[in-house]
Amino acid sequence: MTLREQTQERERITLSPLACLSAESRGRSRPEEECAIRTPFQRDTDRIVYSKAFRRLKHKTQVFLQPEGDHYRTRMTHTLEVSRIARTIARALSLNEDLTEAVALGHDLGHTPFGHAGERLLNEVMPGGFAHYKQSVRVVERLEKGGAGLNLTWEVRNGIVCHTKGTPAATLEGQIVRLADQIAYINHDIEDAIRGGVIYPMDISLEISNVLGFTHSERINTLVTDVVRASRGQKEICQSPAVCEAMETLKDFMFSSVYTNPVAKGEEGKAQDMLRRLFEYYQKNPDELPCDFQAIRAEEGVDRAVCDYIAGMTDPFAADRFKELFIPKGWTVL
Repeated sequence: MTLREQTQERERITLSPLACLSAESRGRSRPEEECAIRTPFQRDTDRIVYSKAFRRLKHKTQVFLQPEGDHYRTRMTHTLEVSRIARTIARALSLNEDLTEAVALGHDLGHTPFGHAGERLLNEVMPGGFAHYKQSVRVVERLEKGGAGLNLTWEVRNGIVCHTKGTPAATLEGQIVRLADQIAYINHDIEDAIRGGVIYPMDISLEISNVLGFTHSERINTLVTDVVRASRGQKEICQSPAVCEAMETLKDFMFSSVYTNPVAKGEEGKAQDMLRRLFEYYQKNPDELPCDFQAIRAEEGVDRAVCDYIAGMTDPFAADRFKELFIPKGWTVL
């Protein structure tokens, strides 16, 4: 037996009957020879981590636009926190950690610069709309590797596209990531908002804290433990009614106090204006798109190519392109 086959045999013996076994994957769009060491889901994790889109996450906004300080979350640190939470839940439920990790690490690859502000802008200007979870799948299927995509397994792609809303993922591992994403962003956004002086710990009501806890670690522990207890032996990943209600109330508080707070979000209009100008510029000047996007332009149209280019930008790269295209340069006399 190869090392991969030994790993897959251990999966059969040790994982829950409800787990998705790598040996029973629905496979890839393009068949490939199996790796002698890694399972298909392990290979998918590696492909995501080594991708250009993954590296760009370190310079993409989570909530606060280009904050001054070393400890605010970026889209990459958010992704890593989701991965850790999701793997903890998967291990506790004896589900497939490798599949869970691959979905978690890939779930936000299609996110725009400037966070959800950028997503809303592209949804407005792109014919047919835009959603980051659909773009994440497009990244792994079409945009990476010079247009060849990463050729990930069906289960990973399904988990990525289903991580936000709509139909739940087909696997329990994919369903874990949807909840882990919410657990991560609500709690780390609270921590960042407190650090930024947008809210204070006492702003979170006792109704919420008495159920979830009073600190970041207490809330994470409560939410993760509850998912494990409520989901054990079930055919879906779920929460207990009390904890689910408390988390929804906490989400409502965050939307009213942080995600729409003018102190935290006051610069978003400027970011959206910048992306709008960039979109319009490349619509009128598609020959200036990088060569990687010219094939998309020919096959799927200018708007699709422009959208893909801008969605993939990091915050500082978008600002630099705007400065280069629209801000007059000083004249130096030699």
